[in-house]
Amino acid sequence: MSSEGLHAPRERLSKKTLTMHHAIVSLMEEMEAVDWYQQRADDCEDEALKDILLHNMREEMEHAVMVLEWMRRNNEDFAGMLKEYLYTEGDIAHHDHD
Repeated sequence: MSSEGLHAPRERLSKKTLTMHHAIVSLMEEMEAVDWYQQRADDCEDEALKDILLHNMREEMEHAVMVLEWMRRNNEDFAGMLKEYLYTEGDIAHHDHD
């Protein structure tokens, strides 16, 4: 998977870029785990196991949101985009921003 590696030599990347890379890859992994648990739960016929899988899915969501919040606190561009789009009403795709 291309997201696992760096696309430029490590020694040419700033510490800030490397730290953000760790956050982005972690967020992607958490979201992938959410997807896996959701699919397994949908496919599961045992209700007790399904409940466990959905519980695990929600924990992965929590982890993802924690990373996203870290990104908001540490990157002004992410913070601006989150402020502009989260918890808004109306058409997201055609939302005009300055």
